[in-house]
Amino acid sequence: MTDSTGRRRAPARKRTTLKPWAKPFLAELARTSNVTAAAKAAGICTGTAYDERRANAPFNRAWQQALCEGYDHLEMELLQRMRGGELKPAAGAKRGVRGYDNAIAFRLLCAHRESAARQRAVRDHEDTEAILAAIDAKLDRMRRRRLAAKDAGDEGE
Repeated sequence: MTDSTGRRRAPARKRTTLKPWAKPFLAELARTSNVTAAAKAAGICTGTAYDERRANAPFNRAWQQALCEGYDHLEMELLQRMRGGELKPAAGAKRGVRGYDNAIAFRLLCAHRESAARQRAVRDHEDTEAILAAIDAKLDRMRRRRLAAKDAGDEGE
């Protein structure tokens, strides 16, 4: 890019560091899967969080990971409710009634399942790359040892 004087101008860099409020925001987002609650916990408005997500790739990745963690928590809570039900007060009774109405939780889980699955795929792919890199490094060390042994054998003749 060039400016009005014809000199080359460096492209604008995107932020790569996290703001001080990001840690509490991401922790609450992972706990609740709720951007509004996360923004409130971090002491910012939701617009600030969305602006930062657009401008800061590492924050965007951390946001997606926090949501994935939140959906995992939601899934576990839903499974617990499916197995044990929820205790609800019964009119005029001394004891509550165990209910199993999870339609809203199912809808929420279904609405976010795809984005959580995409984030898991990214996470799993990162793990795969690390494994392949470790295998390649081990093979390189084996090749170097073999060549060193071959060179040592050639010198002994």
